Amino acid sequence: MDFFDRVYGCLIGQAVGDALGAPTEGKSVSEIRDTYGWIEDFVSDDPAGTDDTEYAMLTAQILLKYGNGLSAENMMKEWNDTLVGQKGGFYGGGFSEMNGIGNLKKGLAFPHTGSDNHERWSDGAAMRIAPVGLYCLGDPAEAARLAKIEAQISHARDGVYCAQAIAASVAFAGVSAGSDWERVIRTGLDHIPQDSWTYRKIKSAVEIGLRHSNMEEAVVELHDSVSIFYYPWADVGPEATALAYGVFAAARGAYVPAVLGGVNVGRDSDTIAAMSGAMAGALHGAGVIPERWRRQINIIRGHCIHATAGIDIAALSKQLSERIAGSEKHGA
Repeated sequence: MDFFDRVYGCLIGQAVGDALGAPTEGKSVSEIRDTYGWIEDFVSDDPAGTDDTEYAMLTAQILLKYGNGLSAENMMKEWNDTLVGQKGGFYGGGFSEMNGIGNLKKGLAFPHTGSDNHERWSDGAAMRIAPVGLYCLGDPAEAARLAKIEAQISHARDGVYCAQAIAASVAFAGVSAGSDWERVIRTGLDHIPQDSWTYRKIKSAVEIGLRHSNMEEAVVELHDSVSIFYYPWADVGPEATALAYGVFAAARGAYVPAVLGGVNVGRDSDTIAAMSGAMAGALHGAGVIPERWRRQINIIRGHCIHATAGIDIAALSKQLSERIAGSEKHGA
């Protein structure tokens, strides 16, 4: 199979979703409608990905270095080398990642870096985890195993489960036919605890998504029924990950409807669209993503993680796909 098409589809699919969703982050469905109507394209003349994309690119680079041998020690070394010493702050950096970096600065060791903070259940690990699923194409169980290691640098419990679900779904999607979108969802659920908050929220959101054939109607019910309004921020992992699966289900796995659903549902919309875009991009390949969108987002700005500035997503996808093609772990 054409590994590059699926890998690039996933990584650029995530980045495009992230950039499309950035302007609506933190907004409600009604606020988005009042301001923009139904968003179908970039609303900025100069769109760019956020920390979601830059952390995902860092994760991809870490996997190229360590592969299946990724360890807690590796994660601590790479985050210490790349992030702890960064000068000038982290523009737009999420709370969970900043807490993880802060804990490393204080000398905490893995996995306490991800458990000694109040953001351990945020969506920060799930937003960056798609490269793990790609590296483990055809092996969702291995994807979930590696995702746990990667995620624990900054997360614990449900924050980790969210990452494991997305990684497992991507690992399956990247070797599957477009008609297998329901199994993409099922695979994510199969690799997290059934008694977890994350599992229950995803299952509920998927049921809502499946009830709707009209995305504009789906996002209203998803927003009103899945969102956790009692928390002051919209970065709760079980909520955002559930909404990503919900719009993916309502889109029946199709890329453009899935990311636009994530954009228009509001809440942590950049992360929601990034996750749904990663799954749909892996499932269908880069060809389903409008070329103009790909071209506008392909080069990373490095606003949050300075070391990622100038990364060419297509070139990084080529490196990753060549590594995958040379392995023996990508059976359907």
